[in-house]
Amino acid sequence: MSTNQRSEANGATLASDVYSRLRNDILSGLLPPGEKLRSEYLRERYSVGNSPMREALNRLSSDGLVVREDQKGFHVANVSRSELQELVRTRCWLEEIALRESMANGGTEWEENLVLAFHRLSRVPRSSDERTYSANPEWETRHRDFHLALIGASGSRWLEVFCRQLNDQADRYRQFAVAASYPKRNELDEHRSIFDAAIEGDADAAVKYLHGHYQRTSEIILNSDSEFLAD
Repeated sequence: MSTNQRSEANGATLASDVYSRLRNDILSGLLPPGEKLRSEYLRERYSVGNSPMREALNRLSSDGLVVREDQKGFHVANVSRSELQELVRTRCWLEEIALRESMANGGTEWEENLVLAFHRLSRVPRSSDERTYSANPEWETRHRDFHLALIGASGSRWLEVFCRQLNDQADRYRQFAVAASYPKRNELDEHRSIFDAAIEGDADAAVKYLHGHYQRTSEIILNSDSEFLAD
């Protein structure tokens, strides 16, 4: 490999790394909605130069997690009640199709992947702190894996891509819900209801529980007094 090729490869690796870290900080709420993403601050926070940082920001802008404004630079995308309601409606529409198709066509491999995903999710505490809510990165990963396993045999790559994008957008809103409802809400029971219906082959029940799960999260957020949610 030439010197230029090594340099390009290292640059791509740095950009991918900072993209993942910045994305996680946005989804977890460490970088809140509307936060101005100043170049100097970002370079210091993530220990990278201008080029990989700009590439990461452009990728996040394509994902809809970051907004770029002329003459103003980048900021974390805002959230709102109306966007949340639209997001939940769209997610329910698309994931219902993906779930029904996965249940109809998935077979043994899909079922085994779902069993494993639910088992792993059930073994991880929702919060890193037993007394109060503190984000648990491992739970977040297992939770995402479970929901993607539900729709992982839809047979449509595009449908699954759209569902993943909606999942990412929903992750930002979920942080508001868990902060407002922990520990009263038993999310594991909600996931178990979806899982049991899916494994038993009852598509109507699985869809009903999935919709209820998303709508419950939406209701908790809409009833909260978060300073970030615009009317």
